[in-house]
Amino acid sequence: MPESQVLAVEEQLVIFELANEVYGVDISRVQEIIRMTTITQLPRAPEFVEGVINLRGKVIPVVDLDKRFGLEMTERTKSSRIVVVDVGEHTIGMVVDAVSEVLRVPADAVEPPSPVVTTIESDYIRGIAKLESRLIILLDLDKVLSWDEKRRLREAAA
Repeated sequence: MPESQVLAVEEQLVIFELANEVYGVDISRVQEIIRMTTITQLPRAPEFVEGVINLRGKVIPVVDLDKRFGLEMTERTKSSRIVVVDVGEHTIGMVVDAVSEVLRVPADAVEPPSPVVTTIESDYIRGIAKLESRLIILLDLDKVLSWDEKRRLREAAA
């Protein structure tokens, strides 16, 4: 089967845990996954911004997804990671509880989120992957931060 047809019928995801739920993001948007490191706090940054890190000479803002999504805060452990992703023209780090795997998901296993459970403030959920024994919440990284939040993040880091 030609490579282009394979891409059309499945997607490859980085799977991570956050507040006892399982999430996935498109692997092509993930630059790297790093262990927790010292995060420098920024004054007047949005509440969900932990601060910034120095990643090989580049200052990267770090977002706490628990706070961003309004989830119950979980304790950081040795499994906690920072997932460095591309969000539009920005690179950000996302604090997650653990990264568990890279997974190929058939396109027909993904359903759009129900309008009953999504609102304008949760439009970052692009779908739910239904696998044998679990559900994976798929994130639209372009919508994890609003335009205004991206602007505020740039200003805080500058």
